[in-house]
Amino acid sequence: MKKFQTEQEEFWAGAFGREYIGRNNSKELLASNLNFFTKALHSANKFETCIEFGANVGMNLRALGLLYPSLKFNAIEINQEACTELATFIGEENCFNGSIFDFNSPVKFDLAIIKGVMIHLNPDMLNNVYDKLYEVSNKYILIAEYYNPSPVSINYRGHEDRLFKRDFAGEMLMKFPDLELIDYGFAYKGDMKFPQDDITWFLLAKK
Repeated sequence: MKKFQTEQEEFWAGAFGREYIGRNNSKELLASNLNFFTKALHSANKFETCIEFGANVGMNLRALGLLYPSLKFNAIEINQEACTELATFIGEENCFNGSIFDFNSPVKFDLAIIKGVMIHLNPDMLNNVYDKLYEVSNKYILIAEYYNPSPVSINYRGHEDRLFKRDFAGEMLMKFPDLELIDYGFAYKGDMKFPQDDITWFLLAKK
């Protein structure tokens, strides 16, 4: 296994990350994601390129591809098995198999997405992620994570220090004054038609 900076990276690059693939690869999730992105990107103007941080096998990108058929995709994914499956959809040359913390790109994208990923990262490394999201985006950043007004750690499937909730979008808005909040909303796990996982989403844009 590759050498990583944090325990959380090793966790997702290894067996737990491989098990996650099977739990999050279904037609029902694809339908929920279609509904989710229709709402979350409703206020965005035209965008032609997109990068997802922590794409897993590409369930979010597959939904976006149905909504925006001409959209060009890139992605970052730490788990090798997930990245191999993702590459069959977006092309191996468009996948970065490694840690978000190690990702650097001279190319910018119209839309940068991170969904259900920052909650699993070491909180000490979040500024690194905020910088990369900001730097790689030409215009829009979509953050979709568990929200809490103050940082808190939650037990995750029997594991400690693997799930963290906080105001990720608020921290980005404070860090980068030229970002503005365009839209926001909540997706409920109890939704009878299109459940998500209690995700609060924020669409940010560069002024």
